[in-house]
Amino acid sequence: MKTVSESFGSMVFDDRIMKATLSADVYASLKKTIDEGVALDIRVANAVAGAMKDWAVSKGATHFTHWFQPLTGITAEKHDSFISPSPDGGVIMEFSGKELIKGEPDASSFPSGGLRATFEARGYTAWDPTSYAFIKGKTLCIPTAFCSYGGHALDKKTPLLRSMEALNKQALRILRLFGNTTAKCVRSSVGPEQEYFLISKEMYDARPDLRFTGRTLFGAKPPKGQEMDDHYFGAIKPRVAAFMEDLNEELWKLGIMAKTEHNEVAPAQHELAPIYTTTNVATDHNQLTMEIMQKVAQKHGLVCLLHEKPFAGVNGSGKHNNWSIATDEGQNLLSPGETPYENAQFLLFLCAVIKAVDDYQDLLRISVATAGNDHRLGANEAPPAVISMFLGDELSAVLEAIENDAPYKGAEKTQMKLGVDVLPKFNRDTTDRNRTSPFAFTGNKFEFRMLGSSNSIACANIMLNAAVAESLKSYADRLECAADFETALHEMIKKTIKDHKRIIFNGNGYDDAWIKEATEVRGLLNYRTTADCMPHLLDKKNVDMLTSHKVFSVEELHSRCEIMLENYCKTVNIEANTMVDMAKTQIAPAVEAFSADIAKNAQAKRALDSQIACTYETGLVRKLSDLTDAIAVKVDELQSALISLHDAEDIIAESAMIRDCVLPKMCELRVVCDEAETLTAKSYWPFPTYADILFSVR
Repeated sequence: MKTVSESFGSMVFDDRIMKATLSADVYASLKKTIDEGVALDIRVANAVAGAMKDWAVSKGATHFTHWFQPLTGITAEKHDSFISPSPDGGVIMEFSGKELIKGEPDASSFPSGGLRATFEARGYTAWDPTSYAFIKGKTLCIPTAFCSYGGHALDKKTPLLRSMEALNKQALRILRLFGNTTAKCVRSSVGPEQEYFLISKEMYDARPDLRFTGRTLFGAKPPKGQEMDDHYFGAIKPRVAAFMEDLNEELWKLGIMAKTEHNEVAPAQHELAPIYTTTNVATDHNQLTMEIMQKVAQKHGLVCLLHEKPFAGVNGSGKHNNWSIATDEGQNLLSPGETPYENAQFLLFLCAVIKAVDDYQDLLRISVATAGNDHRLGANEAPPAVISMFLGDELSAVLEAIENDAPYKGAEKTQMKLGVDVLPKFNRDTTDRNRTSPFAFTGNKFEFRMLGSSNSIACANIMLNAAVAESLKSYADRLECAADFETALHEMIKKTIKDHKRIIFNGNGYDDAWIKEATEVRGLLNYRTTADCMPHLLDKKNVDMLTSHKVFSVEELHSRCEIMLENYCKTVNIEANTMVDMAKTQIAPAVEAFSADIAKNAQAKRALDSQIACTYETGLVRKLSDLTDAIAVKVDELQSALISLHDAEDIIAESAMIRDCVLPKMCELRVVCDEAETLTAKSYWPFPTYADILFSVR
């Protein structure tokens, strides 16, 4: 049996394989393309394709695919075999540089937001050499970008790569001002923590709502949920441990650095966290992680739920995006060092992030906006929809001293005293952590906690990279022209603190008083739903910033606004129609059947003795009858709300109608159905309950 170090990356055409299989000249040329963005030579592409094919075939691969990330939120792939006909009637295995570099999938069959019409089918995939190719099953997967015939990005990777280039360009300008002439590039890095639920496949198959929407649309609260806090970090159950073991093995083979695993807060909820890596690669890896989680779960008779709120009344699932920036020389630009007050370069990069988050709160909120995540944000397991930043006591004190031109004494080291001599002594951190903050500084990186568990991390990092690039550009434009760099630098840092300190909040983000202060006193934005925030993608300041850094074109921004709102509307439509179907064909008949049998029992009792009151049966039948009538009324009201959507003038109006009319009617229908569940005998209820689902995996 192979050790972890032997199997790690065994299915990846990584740097180790390239060094061993490519000539020195080809390898050097390819590394220049990867590290410095030098144009790829077709001769190099041919040599790489040949080596890649030989390696893949030796691993049992028979096909290759351009693996890309369209605007569906998942990945896409079309498989072609390596075989070509030979003159003797047999076949040979071939793979050319042309096939490596470019593919031609059908662009009109993916979401395009008007960039492609049905009859305009041609699209292109282009090899991304910065992300290693890998083998999945018997297929060589080549990470690629995806664009239309007209050159518009139809995927999430292309804008992500553009945003990384924008950040690199502006960050290097700042580093040169500080005398760093050796750094060749600055990259953002990410470590996305992935939360998920594991449930029995048998339970999943019996729930139409889970199968069609990924979440339960009905479900009464079980006698026990997460009140005892006994699941979080608890002993991992054998069936789950077996799943995690297999998952790790599959991820490690693909070079994905799965590091941490544990039980999360809600019953049946768990988390996996990787070591962070370059944002582009981290995005590919997270998409793979979600796919492999679901495949491995099936092997264990389980289903992995990645919906943000699969169960009401218990915590939903997020994805914490740990973001930082570093040079190719390994210098983390968000590391404060021992004396952050004296670390001017760190303070300027910190201020760039503060300014970016304040100026583009709306874009960060938009980047995590989905119908599923709307259920999670603002609940007691996720940050509120209001964007704010946590810096902690020490950095907040540093910034306050700079703003007021006051001396800073520095944070004192406090030794933890636990009252037991045998326990080790250690210094307490100079600041606490804040799990209620949407955007928290955690020592040498920022943790953006608003992402939903099913989100691609590309969207959030595109906006974050671009916004920080804009801050750095404004700084570089002024500092490069300054007569006195030191004075201009100090004044710029001081001005940023004064202008943007409203975004800094170290308190309890769950407190209602904070939401009031944030919106009414500080003037921060509070876009509670996707319908509220998504149209602001097209606000002039956002369009100007994103197009100026060439992250998106104007047409691409319009397409994405259209696609995201369409996705929101379609998602809720599917959920609403599923509710109607379940209520009409399963819940109402089950309640009626139970009620009829109770009534028969009462009649049988009275037949034996006419003096029997049958108080229990009469009262229960009356309640159930009222509930079935209410279910019928609420179903009709929901169907009417859905029909009214046909009158919407455009997708923005439709999304507003869904927010204001359809979702409230869905909630009303759920209330009466969930009450009916609490009164109906379990043997009559048509599908597994919350108690069944959340506690079935042992």
